[in-house]
Amino acid sequence: MALRRFEDTCIKPKPDFEQFRKAVMRDGIPDYVPFYELFANPEIQIELLGKPVTDRATSMEFYFRAGYDYLPTYPALNLPGGSLIDRTTGYPIKDRETFDAYPWPDPSSISFAEFETVGPLLPDGMKMVGQTGGIFETAEKLVGYEQLCYMLLDDPALVEAIFEKLDVLYQAMYKCMADFDDVGALVISDDLGFKTQTMIGPDDLRKYVLPRHKKLAEIVHSKGKPCLLHCCGNLSEIMDDIIDDVGIDAKHSYEDGILPVTEAKKLYGHRIGILGGFDVGRLCGSTEEEVRAYTRMLIAECGADGGYCLGSGNSIAKFVPIENYLAMLDEGWRMREMV
Repeated sequence: MALRRFEDTCIKPKPDFEQFRKAVMRDGIPDYVPFYELFANPEIQIELLGKPVTDRATSMEFYFRAGYDYLPTYPALNLPGGSLIDRTTGYPIKDRETFDAYPWPDPSSISFAEFETVGPLLPDGMKMVGQTGGIFETAEKLVGYEQLCYMLLDDPALVEAIFEKLDVLYQAMYKCMADFDDVGALVISDDLGFKTQTMIGPDDLRKYVLPRHKKLAEIVHSKGKPCLLHCCGNLSEIMDDIIDDVGIDAKHSYEDGILPVTEAKKLYGHRIGILGGFDVGRLCGSTEEEVRAYTRMLIAECGADGGYCLGSGNSIAKFVPIENYLAMLDEGWRMREMV
């Protein structure tokens, strides 16, 4: 019978963030292969909890019952922009005049209410993982992808000015997130590529984006915490920069059509932790038994020597079948009990 509820699984929640930390930091072999997702879509959370998810505290119940060792938690920053999907909505910054007129927020206006509210409620052994949308993605929302590409040629000084404004805000966000004792790790979440290459030229990323990511990683590391990267797309031309210069500890987002996670483990697993990688298309299109078999393979091939967390290749989108998602978690938990 297909799994439809947490009660249908063998998961018996007992969060232990230190096992998650050990995996992402490649600090020996953890007692089990932890779970990792950047997030699970609210529709998925609502269906599995059987009630509305109106705040981070309710979401915490979902992540706890699903067997995660952490809760994704977000700051709030009012930075009006357009859409990454629908460019007909328009974008607020088009030139120097609109840049100067843009209502840039003061760093002091950033809210960390989720962190303050959830911290005292965390179950024993569970921590928060702080995360927010990335610097490059935010620049796209302010300018638009197409216009950003033109601007890189026509007005690079304006591009630099936009990224410098964002740099100030992001450093403030990450400093505050990293200061919370109940935050165990932080994520830089910034999609820099697509199937065949990076969104803008590698040299432009090295000039405008990666140095800012490096500053964020340094802030995280200064507090003795892991810095994770979620980044979609083909990053082969900048992976050495990401690992050696930016200094991430682990990376998430793998797609079979770009770089299967098993290959990523062989290429980079001796340098960074490898997170997730159960391709979302495969997760959606497989039978329950196929999901279980593939989960066992991932744990055996990627998790045997540590440095790996089980999860999807991207996120648990609203179209992922509940029964397949639960089958992945259930099989992952069964593998824990066999250790």
